[in-house]
Amino acid sequence: MQRWRGLEDIPQDWGRSVVTIGSYDGVHRGHQLIIGQAVAKARALGVPSVVVTFSPHPSEVVRPGSHPPILAPYDRRAELMAGLGVDALLILPFTAEFSQLSPADFIVKVLVDKLHARAVIEGPNFRFGHRAAGNVDFLRELGATYDYEVEVVDLVERGEAGGGVPFSSTLARRLVAEGDIEGAAEILGRPHRVEGVVVRGAQRGRELGYPTANVETPPHTAIPADGVYAGWLTANGERMPAAISVGTNLQFDATERTVEAYAIDRVGLDLYGLHVTVDFLAYVRGMAKFDSLDGLLEAIADDVKRARTLTDAYDVER
Repeated sequence: MQRWRGLEDIPQDWGRSVVTIGSYDGVHRGHQLIIGQAVAKARALGVPSVVVTFSPHPSEVVRPGSHPPILAPYDRRAELMAGLGVDALLILPFTAEFSQLSPADFIVKVLVDKLHARAVIEGPNFRFGHRAAGNVDFLRELGATYDYEVEVVDLVERGEAGGGVPFSSTLARRLVAEGDIEGAAEILGRPHRVEGVVVRGAQRGRELGYPTANVETPPHTAIPADGVYAGWLTANGERMPAAISVGTNLQFDATERTVEAYAIDRVGLDLYGLHVTVDFLAYVRGMAKFDSLDGLLEAIADDVKRARTLTDAYDVER
C-alpha cells in the first residue's frame, strides 16, 4: 500500500481512483464496511482505492485541547487498511488554513485535481469543508459536474457493546475508558491495543519477582481504565501472554499513571528502548492496596494465573 503525506506526495501521473474520506480512528467494524465497499468498487472499476484521513484530528485544530483519545496510531491504521486491500493512504495535514477550505474547494483540490476520483464512498453522516458545511448530498451534486459517482454505505454495525447502539469510534473510546475492553473489542473486531517504548520505571516488579515492561505511550493514546488485565505483550515480533497493570501503583503511593505488562513465565527479557505493543483481552480486577506485601504477592500470582488461563483459552478458540 502506498502512503502519502500531503497532496504533494501524490504521483503526478496518478489516474482515476475510488476514494473514501474520514478520520477512521480504530478502523472499527463500521469503518470496515465503508472501506471494504470502496475496495470492492475500485476493483470492479479496475482502478486503485484511496483512503483519505487527517493529522492531527480536525477537532484539535478547530477546538484546541479537544483531541479525542486515539484508538490506533497512523501506522496501525495503515496496517489495518492494507489488510482490507486499500491501495493508497493519503494523510492530509489538517491546519488552520486547510480547515477554511469550502466544501467545493475541498472537492476540487483533493478529489478532482489530485485523486481524479471516479467514485467516492462514504457513510450517511459524512461532513467536510469549512464548518463541516458539506454533506453527501452536496458531494453527489458536484459529482455530476466533475464526473464522479457517490455511494453511501448505510449499513450499520451493532451488537451487545454499548447496549446495542451503532458502533462508532466514540463508543469504542468510552468503553476503553470504562475498562470494558471486551465491548471495545466487539466494535473494533480485535482486542484494543496500545503501543510505545519501554522505559525504566521504579523496578518494583523486578524486586517482587514479576519484572514488567513499563510502556511509555504517545500523547492522546486511548488507555483503559485503571485495573489489571489479561492480554499480550509483543516485542521483536514475539507475542507473549501477559498480565497487564494500568494506573498508579496504590501499594507504593505512586502518582504517575503507567501501563506495565508482565510477560508470563519469561525470564531475562531486556526490552528497554524497544517499541512494543500491548493487546488487552479481558479485565481481571480493579486496582487495590493490600495490607501486606504477602497479600500483594498472592494477588499478583492470582492475576498471572487468570491471565494465563484467559489468553490460552482465547488462542485455542481462535
